[in-house]
Amino acid sequence: MRILMLVISNVATDTRVMREAAALAGAGHAVHVIGKDVSTGYEPPEGVTVASVGAGSAFRKQGAESLGARRKLPPHLRAARWLLLPQHRNSAFASWRAKAKQLAADQEFDVVHAHDFNTLSLGVELAQDKRVPLVYDTHELWQGRPRVGRPAPLQKRREAKQEQAWGARAATVITVGQGVADALREAYGWRHVEVVRNTFPLPEGGPVDPPTKVTGAVYAGRIAPFRELEAIAGASELVKPLRIVIAGPADDTYLGSYNAKAAEVVGARPVDEVDALLRELGISLVTHSDKWLNHRLAMPNKLFHAVRAGVPVVGTDVQELRRVVEEHKLGALYTPGDAASLAAALQEVADNYATYAVNVRAAAPALSWEADSEVLRGIYERLTPRGD
Repeated sequence: MRILMLVISNVATDTRVMREAAALAGAGHAVHVIGKDVSTGYEPPEGVTVASVGAGSAFRKQGAESLGARRKLPPHLRAARWLLLPQHRNSAFASWRAKAKQLAADQEFDVVHAHDFNTLSLGVELAQDKRVPLVYDTHELWQGRPRVGRPAPLQKRREAKQEQAWGARAATVITVGQGVADALREAYGWRHVEVVRNTFPLPEGGPVDPPTKVTGAVYAGRIAPFRELEAIAGASELVKPLRIVIAGPADDTYLGSYNAKAAEVVGARPVDEVDALLRELGISLVTHSDKWLNHRLAMPNKLFHAVRAGVPVVGTDVQELRRVVEEHKLGALYTPGDAASLAAALQEVADNYATYAVNVRAAAPALSWEADSEVLRGIYERLTPRGD
């Protein structure tokens, strides 16, 4: 089967998209991905091909830095950026859509796999034109996600109606966790939602043995608002001599005003280096805000990365994250925004480290990409015409 994937991201760094593409290619399908601003020289997995378009807008030319992304703006320009951000994003999506449609015209495909709502309209159009099935893969609850910039309630309502109608046409809707799946079923009446989580492959040889000593904790993820980084900074002063390391790509505007206190802030690292850092310190910080519904339902990559590395977690006490941490007894939870609560959770895990580490190892097979890729392949087996 020939699969056309659509995504407005740099697929070189989009682990979910490439993991799904590689799993489907490994099952014998031919996968072509149309992404955005893909790094020069990127080599996709075997059986996967990649095309790239830019997503410049009327407010920012392709390849140019967004206003305020690399420097702190004066108040009047911050206000202008806040006011114009919804139009900028709409323009960028429209630009990508037009260019991606041109690239798709040269492709033959049997299924369209649209990643996230911002590719869904094009996915619907291409699937209708070719009379092939559509798979809608939503990486989050789109209507529950944080919205930066001026509120746009009319656009939000319009997008919700579009998502409901377009998603209803899909052969299958895929999402990242049970909480988001339940929310989509309740909001839209969909009964064709399946869960493929953002898990990681197990290391070669299976689950790893736990580290023997706790020296600290690692937050490995984007350094930006709504990640509970203020609580992490506050806790860093309360848990000495445990080290607190914050590693990841940064929103420079946010980082410029962030006070890390006793925490160490380092740059982004490849997955294997993050594994090594997690195992060196011993605990993973799986944190995010509870302000938005999407956060309360989210299943962060950091949770599954910790399982891959074999380390216990300290997580934010929010709905879906709580459910998985408690079900598998992977670590301790803390009250959102409360540095003292976070520090106490860190101490709890450090004091009972061997027990939590054994639990992580036991849960690893169920919380791995090996398990989730089977779900994905099953979805496509049902889409494959008999005799193919």
